[in-house]
Amino acid sequence: MNKTIKILLIASVLFSGIAAVTVTNEKLFEISKNLEIFISAYKELNTNFVDDLDPSIMMRTAIDAMTNSLDPYTNFISESQAESYWINDDEKYQGIGARVGLIKDKFTIIEPYEAGPAALAGLKAGDEIIAVNGVNIEGKKLNEINAVLRGIPGTEVNILLRPYNENTVVQKKLIRGEVNIPNVPYSGFVKDDIGYISLTVFTANASRNITRALQELKEKNPNLAGVILDLRQNGGGLLQEAVSICNIFVPNGEVVVTTKSKIKERDQTFKTMAPAVDLEIPLAVLIDGKSASASEIVSGVIQDFDRGVLIGQRSYGKGLVQNVKDLPYNSRLKITISKYYIPSGRCIQGVEYANGEPKDIPDNLRSEFKTRAGRIVLDGGGVSPDIKMGVPKLYPVTKALLDQHLIFDFANNYIRTHDSIRSVEDFNFEKYDEFVAYTFQKKFTYKLASEEMLDKMKEDAATSNDKEVLIAEMNILEQKIKNTKQNDFVEAKAQIIIELEKEIISRYFYKKGKVQITLDRDPEVREAIDILRDTNRYKKILSAK
Repeated sequence: MNKTIKILLIASVLFSGIAAVTVTNEKLFEISKNLEIFISAYKELNTNFVDDLDPSIMMRTAIDAMTNSLDPYTNFISESQAESYWINDDEKYQGIGARVGLIKDKFTIIEPYEAGPAALAGLKAGDEIIAVNGVNIEGKKLNEINAVLRGIPGTEVNILLRPYNENTVVQKKLIRGEVNIPNVPYSGFVKDDIGYISLTVFTANASRNITRALQELKEKNPNLAGVILDLRQNGGGLLQEAVSICNIFVPNGEVVVTTKSKIKERDQTFKTMAPAVDLEIPLAVLIDGKSASASEIVSGVIQDFDRGVLIGQRSYGKGLVQNVKDLPYNSRLKITISKYYIPSGRCIQGVEYANGEPKDIPDNLRSEFKTRAGRIVLDGGGVSPDIKMGVPKLYPVTKALLDQHLIFDFANNYIRTHDSIRSVEDFNFEKYDEFVAYTFQKKFTYKLASEEMLDKMKEDAATSNDKEVLIAEMNILEQKIKNTKQNDFVEAKAQIIIELEKEIISRYFYKKGKVQITLDRDPEVREAIDILRDTNRYKKILSAK
């Protein structure tokens, strides 16, 4: 590469896109110096490396390394990826109305959405998709297949399908639709005087649906003692919906979130714009480690205004705003441009990452802020609940059954032999022995962590002088573990039945039924009920100590 090209490249980087940011002479020199080093390194590799180099692969590797050093949300989108990215990122584009995924290397319907094209066409959980519009999908990546399934509402898509547990294949013609995945799949009473509203995603009209649900609860019981807003497993969505949901419980004219950027002109302030729906009703908000982004804004605002009690686990810690910038040759760069700040002044963004996930920063390393009432809250890693609950733990056998999709498969078989069930409230799964027999029929096996450690120890012992003695002792221990595991189906019975009931009920009543069946057994819901009914405890939590 000649000197003229080098100078042009350096100049284009220095003065295209960063002119709006003040750059010191020292930083300009560092950019110029390191770009020249990079160009020289590539030149030497290209000239002298023993094998031919593909410049597109080399440059992509360099760009990915650069963006990966920042955060998980800043990434490069090549020309070949741009079309599928555009389709998946555009809200106007929808699909077949089903959650799909890979199970045992087969592209499978996981969950049809109620009244969506897939459900209306008779597709069921467990059905395998073989081809889309005549193209065999074997060996394709999940995002590639999703991009093909999605498209403009009203357009046609032909799917070659193998129904669950059948050898035949059928052709299904679906009309893509603007699938309405309910953002409030369930609302109702968990006790006579305690209402419950589940919000699963911040899509359009989420605030309107929550307002409607709240008003219906109050109409059914004018003496409503409190409401539970469930934001667990909610990964976020539209910022404006988060602001509007805050406005349901927070007065008009309050600043609820601010975005701050390196470029001051990009800073934005979002206020509540209407009278609140209810400023008085006691409120409990449920959060967990999967509550992210817009969920953290809502829960953080409720906490900062001392408007309700947060229950559960610390939230995920995503307080970033991304924008997509066009690059040459139809490529793009999705880049983090600002951070969210909530009324107390704290940022909910995690400050460190490990394997693409926010690291759990100890409380003593997080900065202190104060709520409106003077309570101390922390920044730098999500929103911490006022009442911390332990993460519900699955028995190893339950986790293995879920991971190996045996509960999913059993539910698929169940619905094909039971046309209907009476109702969510009346359903009790009473064929546990039949399920256990089914797992044996499927040759279900799993290993405990202790068994995996023993396997590793046996490998290490194989090179020891006392290997025969060591391995004999380990075999005795391994047999004891296996004997203990024989009781696992008995010990985990109640938990496994809950998972079976959730999966089976979702086949008949979709997401709404799945949420409803869990409420009576949910420790966090029970804790919320107790707090909302105990006025003195509720007020004490929300007052400065």
